[in-house]
Amino acid sequence: MKIKLNSTTPDQLDRAVAKYADLPYPIVYDEHGDTVEVSPSTDWSQGGPIIEREKMTLEWTGENWMAYIRHDDEYFGPTPLIAAMRCYVASKLGDEVEIPEELR
Repeated sequence: MKIKLNSTTPDQLDRAVAKYADLPYPIVYDEHGDTVEVSPSTDWSQGGPIIEREKMTLEWTGENWMAYIRHDDEYFGPTPLIAAMRCYVASKLGDEVEIPEELR
C-alpha cells in the first residue's frame, strides 16, 4: 500500500530512509560491533549526516518544521529530523512510499 510521505509514522519513515540510504533495517552495527536501531527520523547521529550530505535546508514555519533541497520540494514534520527524512525519501522516490504490511 502506498501512502503520502507527509502521513508517515517514524517507523514507516525509517524503513523508507533505510532502503534509499542503503542501511540494513532494522539494525546496524556501530564502531564497537554493538547493534543500533536504524532510526534516522529520531537519531541525529543517523539523520544528521544525510541532511548534511544532501545539503538540506531546515526552517521552523511557526507550526511545523520544513525541509527542502530545492524550494519546490518542501516537506513538513513535527521535528526537524522527520521533515528532513521525508524530504530525503521524496528526493529519491516522490511523494508516496510503499509501506510493508507489518508497518501499516
